[in-house]
Amino acid sequence: MDVHVDGGIVQVDTSGSGPALVLIHSLLTDSNAYDLVTPALARTHTVHRISLPGFGTSTPLEGDAITIDDLADRVAATMAALGCGRETAVLGNGLGAFVVVALAIRHGDSFGPLIAANGGAAFAEERRGAFGAMSNLVKQGGMEAVVDVAVRRIFPESYLAAHPHVIGERRAVIVETDPGAFAAACEALAALDLRPEIGAITNPTLVIGGAEDATTPPEMSAELAAGVPGAVLTVIDGCGHCPQLQSPDAFVAAVTEFLSAA
Repeated sequence: MDVHVDGGIVQVDTSGSGPALVLIHSLLTDSNAYDLVTPALARTHTVHRISLPGFGTSTPLEGDAITIDDLADRVAATMAALGCGRETAVLGNGLGAFVVVALAIRHGDSFGPLIAANGGAAFAEERRGAFGAMSNLVKQGGMEAVVDVAVRRIFPESYLAAHPHVIGERRAVIVETDPGAFAAACEALAALDLRPEIGAITNPTLVIGGAEDATTPPEMSAELAAGVPGAVLTVIDGCGHCPQLQSPDAFVAAVTEFLSAA
């Protein structure tokens, strides 16, 4: 369904019943990346899969300098429109992980548990440069200019060798992304540094990392978990950037165990 907020519409796919659980996708996927885990999560929660601006049918944000805070504010407005309350849990993967951490910093008193999968608080300098380079490539050549590199940032090479069909599946998703929204998100990630603010987060927090994540390596997850008071860190062995795609059973187990305790 389309949720109307100031600035446009937001695509939201909803299923299940129970307390709300909001899922935010990564830069390299869309909300369908949660297809394998949504049925299990929807047994105990009303699952809202929100498409970030420029993904799916969601209206892109306007302006030349989009920030992660801007994306977090759009998610907050969507959650308010959905009637999500203090019992709501939020989960983000990749770009979505940075967005939900910013959401906790800016709007943490409006929801409950926080789960950041394959994210962090800031990128090292060389990784910031890579995001800038991707942004420039997309601006010049569209999504086709980065799609092959992007696919290989989702999964470890060993997984791609054993499951070659996923290359075509993920490629088809990435090329449909709005180039302007993708470039803006790359620039927002390159400029991001949440480290001075994460110590103020009071939401119960789970940080999930992938032991073989080349995009947001496990040391970024460890840094985030160390900076958020009381955060729990879980690293999934053999997993890359999107555990909900590569290791859905381990992902669901980590999420449901945490939510039950929280």
